[in-house]
Amino acid sequence: MNPADLGLPVDVPSTALFTDQYELTMLQAALKSGTADRRSVFEVFTRRLPEGRRYGVVAGTGRVLDAVENFRFDAGLLDFLKERKIVDEPTLRWLASYRFSGDIWGYPEGEVYFPGSPILRVEGTFAECVLLETVALSILNHDSAIAAAASRMSTAAGGRRLIEMGARRTHELAAVASARAAYIGGFNSTSDLAAGFRYAIPTVGTSAHAFTLLHDSERDAFRAQVDSLGRGTTLLVDTYDVAEAVRTAVDIAGPELGAVRIDSGDLLLVAHRVRQQLDELGATGTKIVVTSDLDEYAIASLAAAPVDAYGVGTQLVTGSGHPTCSMVYKLVARSVSADPRAPLVPVAKKSLGGKTSIGGRKWAARRLDADGVAEAEVIWVDTVPPGLADRQLLVELVKGGEVVAREPLDAVRERHIAARAGLPISAMQLSKGEPVLPTEYV
Repeated sequence: MNPADLGLPVDVPSTALFTDQYELTMLQAALKSGTADRRSVFEVFTRRLPEGRRYGVVAGTGRVLDAVENFRFDAGLLDFLKERKIVDEPTLRWLASYRFSGDIWGYPEGEVYFPGSPILRVEGTFAECVLLETVALSILNHDSAIAAAASRMSTAAGGRRLIEMGARRTHELAAVASARAAYIGGFNSTSDLAAGFRYAIPTVGTSAHAFTLLHDSERDAFRAQVDSLGRGTTLLVDTYDVAEAVRTAVDIAGPELGAVRIDSGDLLLVAHRVRQQLDELGATGTKIVVTSDLDEYAIASLAAAPVDAYGVGTQLVTGSGHPTCSMVYKLVARSVSADPRAPLVPVAKKSLGGKTSIGGRKWAARRLDADGVAEAEVIWVDTVPPGLADRQLLVELVKGGEVVAREPLDAVRERHIAARAGLPISAMQLSKGEPVLPTEYV
């Protein structure tokens, strides 16, 4: 069964109004001026990484492809636009038959990126491309921020398992997207069942403090959980006294107890004490899971602790301090007329305050050093530099309006692990620094 085919409540019937009003007013004006059909190239990129970050992670591409397919104006949406007098009748008639028919290229999902990287390139008429700006940025800015935070946490965890637990800390639909992005960034599972159903991400979860408080004693609560879920379950041991709870847990479940979870206190100290106690009680195989407002720095501080898994919520789903990547969607080339054969000319915004852009339809490659480690992100307009033809990063995602590059989420996750491993080792540092690769324009 493919959950994506079921029309789940985490989806929406149309993405057409996931946009800013000025996209439609620009469309109306372009239709009236005769420029709407000019062939155009838009690119998604960021001028800088979030402060202190050394690389970015491309996430959300698969969701962008879904959004493009679902970008349709049905009768109800058109009635809304008409009643609000947002666009005129000719524009409404144009929107009624809207289908994106252009091409989209981009960095494959899971890849890393740097300032200036052409993360997504959308080509078609001005009219059909401009409408996709807001929804594409909404998805890519959110998902890439979560994936970048997840990647840093994955590095800090050093191979220990990571559980995404942030559903209660964000919007219910954002929670599903966050779990997907976290899985790409290196997390192993999620507590969110909608994400598990929609994207086949492994799900986990046992009990909260409320379950212990429901019962007349902690022993009764543990007995009820073990009787229901088996000895391999995870028991939450910090509702009252941790040492007493661990003794009770092993007494009830025996050495086959799957794990204990610690959700408060000095996690480093408590984890050491719990590990020693478990070993003394013969539960040497029982694992320790820690939660409690973790971020990448807290995870790194627990590297010496006998911890087997981390549960992360708030900091993950808010990008660990950087909830957006500041990606933009800019027109970089357009034809001189509506004639499909008319040549493209580069265009670029010129302004003060660091908001300039570079015109032209761009490609990118990652140059490697003699040891096969990435040393630069190379970006060029049109002509492939010698020696980089086999290192190009952009792949075709949509051709003639048809999606051509859907892939399993596990493949995306594996790509990210490989891409991150190909960076200089300094990329793994959590301390603030500059992008680990320079961006070179040729």
